[in-house]
Formats: sequence, structure tokens, C-alpha cells
Amino acid sequence: MFLLSLATANPPHPFTQAETWLALQSHPDFGALKPRSVSLLEKILTNGSSGIETRQFTAADLGPVFRQDAQALNQSFETCAPALASDALAKALEKSDLAAEKINALFLCTCTGYLCPGPSSHVAETLGLRPDAYLCDLVGLGCGAAIPTLRAAHGYLAANPSHTVAVVAVEISSAAFYIDDDPGVLISLCLFGDGAAAAILTGQPTYEGCRSFHSFDTHHVPADREKIRFTNSAGKLKNQLHRSVPKLAAQAVTTLYARLPEKPAQILAHSGGRDVIEAIETALPDFHLTETREVLRRHGNMSSPSLLFALEERLRTHPDPEPLWLTAFGAGFAAHSCALA
Repeated sequence: MFLLSLATANPPHPFTQAETWLALQSHPDFGALKPRSVSLLEKILTNGSSGIETRQFTAADLGPVFRQDAQALNQSFETCAPALASDALAKALEKSDLAAEKINALFLCTCTGYLCPGPSSHVAETLGLRPDAYLCDLVGLGCGAAIPTLRAAHGYLAANPSHTVAVVAVEISSAAFYIDDDPGVLISLCLFGDGAAAAILTGQPTYEGCRSFHSFDTHHVPADREKIRFTNSAGKLKNQLHRSVPKLAAQAVTTLYARLPEKPAQILAHSGGRDVIEAIETALPDFHLTETREVLRRHGNMSSPSLLFALEERLRTHPDPEPLWLTAFGAGFAAHSCALA
């Protein structure tokens, strides 16, 4: 499976961590939080240790976002996810000099809201995909979803090598924001941002030096499922995060790395957070996750699109072909990987 183009998109409203802290304090329920919760929020958002400088959100004012009920939160996803996904895919099409009607299939992953039919239907309408284009929405894969979605596209192209496929990862993380004393909810408020990424792929190379995805792999640990997942809390998505997640991520990534036939030039990982990045770098000391850290700094943890943001950054700064290894992890507990040559 060959990469024609890659593009990313963020909403137009950037917030520093300090600005997010101020917005949180304007919430009418902020005063009802336990002192321990307030201390956690202040520590992450004001001391500069999170590795995050800015995040982008679909709302121009964060105050109302934190006060939305379950219906309003999901409505935010329904409105914003298709629009942001369409933005990313339109950019990818422009980069590859392709018209939307040339796309034979669209694979889209998300976990921060629910639509039926899925966002792919709305993206297809917005951009003008053909009525016979195959649309496939992958949900429930969490932060690691980009690689399984690429793998689904890989299988499609193996059966249809003359086709052209689009893969989109989109998350409106702010559609799962609310005030609560639960540590997972609070940490989510401090780390996650909104974003989308899109790739155009073919089953056959279209130019000399065209990069190819290959060697897909997965590692599942169902016993740790409850340590990182979304649960339903009065109709709202509640991010369940255990303090052992950085260690789990590092162990799973190490397991996948050990199965590689050759060492890559660089590892690109989902930007799960500062502690996750440090745990992976400790487990695999030959690599410094420069691009992953840069994505976290500029955008926070965007869940599934984050890995493709890191890949875009690497291709921008290192345009010459080199062997790359991509890995992402999250709900399941599951970790995934693939190679790009």
C-alpha cells in the first residue's frame, strides 16, 4: 500500500494551558471540586511540565463547553467531526492533485462521539465522493485507531490494487469534556485536543520512490482493558485512565518492536502524554521521539490523529526516504504498529 499524500487539520481556536485553566475556573461547578482535584488541574495546566503549550478546540470559548449536557456534547461531535474530517481530506486531495470522485473507498476512525450513518457519509457528501464509493467507519478503537484503519485500507487495496483509498482519523476530544472529580476526567481536560488527519493511498506505486506501508502488527492485553477506555457516565463519555498506562504502553510497544525484522531510522508514536513518551524512550533508549513530542507540544493528545500528525512532521523535516516504524496504543488494552519504507 503506497502513500500519495498526507494532511492534517485543527480547529481555528488555539488555547494555551494557562487559558484553559482560566476557563475551567469560570465553570459554576468548579468551586464544588475537591481540593485535591483543583490541585491536580492547577499543577498540570500551570507548571509547564505536561509538555503541552497549546491545544486547538472547535469552540471559541471554552467556558460553555465545560457546561454542556450529554446531548449538547454529542451534538458538538455530530457538527464538528464531519467538518474537521472533510477539511483534512480536502487538503490531502489537493496535495495529491486528485479530485474527490477518484476516491474508491473512504475508511474513517473516531471514538469521541457517535453518528449513524457514520461521519464518512457526511464527508462523502461534503467533498463529492462518488455514490458507489465504499464507506467504512471504525469506532471503539480509541487512541490507537489510525493503524488498524490503515490496515483495513491495506486489505481493501490488496483486493483492489488499481483503486485509490482515503483514510481519515478525526477526534473532537472536547465533546468528552466536563467537570468531575474523577482523575481520568480531569486529566483528559488537561491533555486532549481536537484534530483530524487524512492520507491518500493506492495499491500500486504512482511515482518513483513512492513510500509503502507494510508489516502491520497488533498486541492485545484484554486483562488491562479497564485501565484505559471510555465508559458511559449519565450519557457522557467518561475517559477511564489508570496511572499504569505509561508502563502498559511501553511494555506493549516493546513487545511489538521485538518482532521487527530490522531496526528503523525513527519511531513515530501516538502522543499519549509526557509520561507515556518518556516510558517508551526508556524502554527503547536508541530512539528519541522528537516528532511525537513536537505534536504533543503544539496540539496536545488528539487521540487517533496524533500518530499521523507525527508522520507528517517527520516527512516534512526528513523528506528523503528512510525506514520508519509507527506505533499507537490505547483502549483494549491494545497496541498496533506498521512500517513505512
